[in-house]
Amino acid sequence: MPAEEDVNQRLRRLPAVDEVLRNPGLADLLGRAPRWAVVAAVREAIERLRQALRGAAGQAGPAGPAAELDPRALEAAVTARLRPQLRRVINATGVVLHTNLGRAPLPAPALAHLAAIAGGYSNLEYDLERGARGSRHDHLAALLQELTGAEAAGVVNNNAAAVLLVLAALAAGREVVVSRGELIEIGGSFRLPDVMRAAGVRLREVGTTNRTHPDDYRRALGPDSALLLKVHTSNYAVVGFTAAVDVATLAGIGRAAGLPTVVDLGSGCLVDLAAYGLPREPTVAETLAAGADVCTFSGDKLLGGPQAGIICGRSAALAEIRRHPLMRAVRPDKLALAALEGTLRLYRDGREREIPALGMLATPFAELERRATALKDAITAALAAGHASGRLTVAVTRVQSAVGGGALPLAAPDSCAVALHAAGASAAALDGRLRTRDPAVVGRIADERLLLDARTLTDAELAAVAAAVAAAGPFDHES
Repeated sequence: MPAEEDVNQRLRRLPAVDEVLRNPGLADLLGRAPRWAVVAAVREAIERLRQALRGAAGQAGPAGPAAELDPRALEAAVTARLRPQLRRVINATGVVLHTNLGRAPLPAPALAHLAAIAGGYSNLEYDLERGARGSRHDHLAALLQELTGAEAAGVVNNNAAAVLLVLAALAAGREVVVSRGELIEIGGSFRLPDVMRAAGVRLREVGTTNRTHPDDYRRALGPDSALLLKVHTSNYAVVGFTAAVDVATLAGIGRAAGLPTVVDLGSGCLVDLAAYGLPREPTVAETLAAGADVCTFSGDKLLGGPQAGIICGRSAALAEIRRHPLMRAVRPDKLALAALEGTLRLYRDGREREIPALGMLATPFAELERRATALKDAITAALAAGHASGRLTVAVTRVQSAVGGGALPLAAPDSCAVALHAAGASAAALDGRLRTRDPAVVGRIADERLLLDARTLTDAELAAVAAAVAAAGPFDHES
């Protein structure tokens, strides 16, 4: 048992940071990595040794703690420090619009346009024809009007901001009438009543949770009413004994009372999803044609673009909305506008199937089965090339995927996945090993198996997924 003075002696023998940095074994690392990162890793390693020695007082300790400063361990620590916090993830969950994983991946043309705008200067707020100051709000207006039939359009940084701005501009200090069954809560515990309160409007609930009728709205109207609000329940569904007022009827009630009707479509949709084998959703064009004065929706959900809030509707309403002081606080930056323009142009040109989110939703089952089989074969080959112990069962199985992003909550398209089951290791443990790879691979757990769903994987990602699974061992494979 070492005496207390022995521990103190060992503590004094710990090397100084400069001494470690002069070690020839670190010369290559110092030549490749920023000095600050190497210094931080060395300090952290020395502190771990110091804590280990103090914790080992009264026990048999290492003969030479300085020898534990392994250059390979320091390099790993430096690499971890230099890794970006926002990292690429391979989505094997089968959830197409996965909110936690960044929702919709951008299409290639949108990425190209984004890179061109981000890498230099642009005419964000400059009118090239007049040689004078312009407005960022003009760039996408004509394109959105063409796609939706709106008289005018604008873009903000997300749909919650769009709703906030519309209410603040059109109804501040007055009542907004909305069905009780549409008082939704969106991701992150943001609730519509809270957004309305922040916009400075008073909520007037009508109807019940499951049934609201036209007369409920009519009876609620009074001298303090500012507008009628309809909210699409995109992240849940009420089934059974239900009734709701459609947009055309609600807009008629609003016109009779001289009040505008605002519809928050949430996810938003520019095309008929029935063509993708999904439940039909009201499109933005249909909603405006039915009489809505203003319609708001997201850019990064069913539309398949970047995070954005889009506002379409009548010119008079949009002019008032654009003049409101909040517009500057919620305006989009050049990157969001560039990515959104690149996405919207695909819709205009009839190339919407090039949008990854829509392409994933439209992938036929036979293709998903082929991709899952290819992944299984790649994993089997990668495992066979290694030397490990234990067992990993790799099988192709039929599953159901999800749209995600608070859209189409009842849709569960058939899909195909590779199911992994490791003997002696839980599915959660295997999932954790894949999540710490670079790139990280995120699947989903069901019935004590880790599922890698082919719907949200591309052929180009299969090799990386197989390599990640093989590196998660040790185990032998069993097909």
